Amino acid sequence: MKRLAIALVLLAGLTSCWPKSFMSPIDTSMPENWRKFYITPLELSAATAPSNYPANLSEALRSGIQNNTRLKLASTIDEAEVKISGTISGYNTSPIAIQQGDLAAKNRLTVSVNFTIITPNKGLEKMEFTSSRFADYESNEQLVDVETRLLESINQQVVQDVVNKLLSNW
Repeated sequence: MKRLAIALVLLAGLTSCWPKSFMSPIDTSMPENWRKFYITPLELSAATAPSNYPANLSEALRSGIQNNTRLKLASTIDEAEVKISGTISGYNTSPIAIQQGDLAAKNRLTVSVNFTIITPNKGLEKMEFTSSRFADYESNEQLVDVETRLLESINQQVVQDVVNKLLSNW
């Protein structure tokens, strides 16, 4: 009986000191007044990017933010506390891993997106940043054949960059 009482006191003491971030799946690093977000349609200024890429990346951002933060998607920009806009400014391939005879063993697809996030922190706070991410593919593969797979990987990385900025308590 004495051991049980000691175990209960010890358990109660340890759980009262336990960090709340481990116990709660909801992040607490964002200000509490941030409840909803809105993403304006991304613009495309990279000439070589597929025309449907802004829509695909926008959808990946919406899903990623909803799944990885406590923010909910607002139906209009006016009801959102966090407003995100962006421009796809770069979309290019380049050879990497040059081998003997100046032949590339791999190619790299690089995508750059300039983001602007506006929040009501301390008035209206504006943060601008660029996310530039890449994915490699074999030089014997055609970009058209692997582009969808590469863009899914790049989109995950870009979404993670945006989520990290939202959670960084800036």
